[in-house]
Amino acid sequence: MPTLFRFLFFCGMIAGSIYAVMFALATFVEPREREVTIRIPSERLNPQPATPATTGAIPATTKP
Repeated sequence: MPTLFRFLFFCGMIAGSIYAVMFALATFVEPREREVTIRIPSERLNPQPATPATTGAIPATTKP
């Protein structure tokens, strides 16, 4: 039983340390505000119109 208690105590200490570090980061660290620029390709803003699909028919001609 002492080995199980020692293992659980060790896991609890690791989990507590991780929780303490996360709490300290959330409490004491303030993010810096900065401007963000995202480039969007012009193809996404102005898409080219789709051409209609051909039916595969032979075009009619006026002269044989």
